[in-house]
Amino acid sequence: MNIPDRLSRLFDRRTQGIALAVALFGGALSSTAIAQGSNAPQALTNAGEVKGKLAQVDGVTLREFQGIPFAAPPVGKKRWQPPQPVEAWNGVRDASRFAARCMQLPLASDMVFRSNGMSEDCLYLNVWTPASAANAKLPVLVYFYGGGFQCGDGSEKRYDGASLAAKGVVTVTVNYRLGVFGFLALPALAAESPHHAAGNYGLLDQAAALRWVQSNIAQFGGDPSKITIGGESAGSISVNSLMASPLSKGRIAGAIGESGALINPISPHPLKQMQQNGTLFVKKAGADSLAALRAMSAEKLLQAAADKDSPDFGPDIDGYFLTESPEATFERGAQAHVPLLLGANSQEGFWSRLLDNQPPTPANYRKTLQRVFGAQAEQALTLYPGHTEDEVKSSGTALSGDGFIAHTTWRWMDLHRRTGSSPVYFYYFDRPRPLKRDDKPGASVDAGAVHSGEIEYALGNLDTNLVYAWTPADHETSRVMEGYFAQFIKTGNPNGAKLPMWAAVKDADGGLLRQTIDAHSRTEVDRGAARQAFLQKIFAAGPPPF
Repeated sequence: MNIPDRLSRLFDRRTQGIALAVALFGGALSSTAIAQGSNAPQALTNAGEVKGKLAQVDGVTLREFQGIPFAAPPVGKKRWQPPQPVEAWNGVRDASRFAARCMQLPLASDMVFRSNGMSEDCLYLNVWTPASAANAKLPVLVYFYGGGFQCGDGSEKRYDGASLAAKGVVTVTVNYRLGVFGFLALPALAAESPHHAAGNYGLLDQAAALRWVQSNIAQFGGDPSKITIGGESAGSISVNSLMASPLSKGRIAGAIGESGALINPISPHPLKQMQQNGTLFVKKAGADSLAALRAMSAEKLLQAAADKDSPDFGPDIDGYFLTESPEATFERGAQAHVPLLLGANSQEGFWSRLLDNQPPTPANYRKTLQRVFGAQAEQALTLYPGHTEDEVKSSGTALSGDGFIAHTTWRWMDLHRRTGSSPVYFYYFDRPRPLKRDDKPGASVDAGAVHSGEIEYALGNLDTNLVYAWTPADHETSRVMEGYFAQFIKTGNPNGAKLPMWAAVKDADGGLLRQTIDAHSRTEVDRGAARQAFLQKIFAAGPPPF
């Protein structure tokens, strides 16, 4: 199954009941605006001066800069080119509002944007930093959004950097090209590339943003030698890729991955295959050359890519950003040797999807696993047992989540702890979201933490999401998880004052240590190695069977 399909499988579940978010989400403020006048903060970048705005959160005055260009607009002949340097400007450029989001279809209604419309001209980033940090050399987080490489934006409220900035972390969110604009590969594109590469333009955008941060972040109070990269879902897959890429692995001091890695069954495609897909797309779009394709409007390209018969667009082994699969890079220990904090959620998938909405009876579960695994069904039933309806729900949810994205995350953890020469901190996020504010009495909640459900907790942004009736237990979970993130970004170790102890991954009691994060976070033993070894063999044999 391709990356966009795998990451969009849960969008329908994630967006149930989110209509209220569209009405309320964008109006929530995580910080209090301060009258600007002549006090508006300014910073000097390599291309020119920018002017942001002041805000206050948790009693800390922040400087916020939004819509700073880190590359030239990828339009015209620059469409499907690696990002080019920004042209210098005269005077002071306004950086007090978010720029446009990259071209995308409205695939997930839980993504509520603050961006200034949508455009191909979208290679901008945003910086939150303490006002007192002019020369402080604070640690830096560069965060990449999720969305299956098809949608998302650095302006999303759940990615707001104000809370982490108030805790002493210079926080940066980055836009990168998506879908056909970010991942089209063609023989003609490879022919014009000095590296004979094609595709991966969205990932090259991320690498360019990292270069920009390294060159400019000192002007915002950040330390260019202490850059941690982080992201969720496609953003986490990006972090895994950036750790492996020769273009970026030397620029980072730490990495955070929330649910996902570019590791089988979410693997980069061979360049040749993606060029074939691209050639098919050119024909479907009605173009007869690369020049004709570049002359098409962005809107027409977006609609052509939305056709149900359109080929897939995602990362490939282009020979430039990726010279091999990240899995191979990590296996031979050639990735960035930096501390890694990563994990997945307790309900990344759901038993009903695995059973195709059939009742969760042991008979239906056995029948499903026999269909999915064939001769390996009995082994699957041993590892994911289903003798009762409750066990079917539990095992079916675990298997669905592993097959979707948790297995890739586990493999990333295991590879880096074996070859990375740096500590690894592995989490299992198990805090279900509470009732929605408009739920009627007696409404049910998810049994576990759904895909993407940890973002607001981890980045300290619960109060920006007015959909859910957050409880004191939710705020305690967020305090702890954001505290772990902040400490890790600062020191490469998530432990700190008033935080439950989190042990690095190591063998213990027949398993591996990991941190369960919920209202009562604690270190436990993960005994899933046999499950993951089984799935690794299944996925190595061919396309994922479920």
